[in-house]
Amino acid sequence: QVQLVESGGGLVQPGGSLRLSCAASGSIFSVYAMAWYRQAPGKQRDLVATITSGGRTNYADSVKGRFTISRDNAKNTVYLQMNSLKPGDTAVYYCNADRLSAVVAGVQVVGNFWGQGTQVTVSS
Repeated sequence: QVQLVESGGGLVQPGGSLRLSCAASGSIFSVYAMAWYRQAPGKQRDLVATITSGGRTNYADSVKGRFTISRDNAKNTVYLQMNSLKPGDTAVYYCNADRLSAVVAGVQVVGNFWGQGTQVTVSS
């Protein structure tokens, strides 16, 4: 079974920093792209940042220059370093793994997987 588990969320003051982590576990062969999304109350889930297995990154305009995505391919783990946080960054942050290849119940599958989410609150 494949699981994505996020950690590192919490309450931080404006201007502060947080580092999110997401580890994918299971009988995983490879993961093409990993990403972070976020969803604020009453809003749709939006892409924050992505990173491919080759290290190519992409960011939402609202976080460019403040957030940095990175990954450890050997550990199937993705990170999101968030600096200069603003109240508008408050949301549940979700990890996503795209084109993840793994063995599930004895069968090789390739699919898209989500974590359970971690709350980030930016408030004074």
